[in-house]
Amino acid sequence: MALHLVKLCVGAESIAEHEAWIRERLATLAALGQTPEQRHTTRMVPKRVAEILDGGSLYWVIKGQIASRQEVVDIRPFTDVDGVSRCHLVLKPEVVPVIPRRMRPFQGWRYLAAHEAPPDLTGGLGEAAEMPDELRRELRDLGLL
Repeated sequence: MALHLVKLCVGAESIAEHEAWIRERLATLAALGQTPEQRHTTRMVPKRVAEILDGGSLYWVIKGQIASRQEVVDIRPFTDVDGVSRCHLVLKPEVVPVIPRRMRPFQGWRYLAAHEAPPDLTGGLGEAAEMPDELRRELRDLGLL
């Protein structure tokens, strides 16, 4: 069964802003002649790599709520120029909105069991994916989503 990660999306005010940052970063890498893949660098290397790579995603917390996810396609530990162990989480660039769920601030990343992960905004809730993030948050807080 897949295991997920959850992390704060620092600096992003919305899913759209996060998606714009991804597009910009991929374009920059392509312009530099590098492989345009989305990588998120983190200090700690997950110990449960095989479970994460078995269909796991990185769930992003935006403005206090789990708001979206990206599938994890690889985990690459490395040592930076200062000799510090780090890790690249390689992600599919597609951002999938999920049903928002409150989450308190934390540092780093946390494991998220598959049964605890919020479902994608699909099917009968497809229209909710088109709503502004703030409206989705308010509807979730009111118990209407």
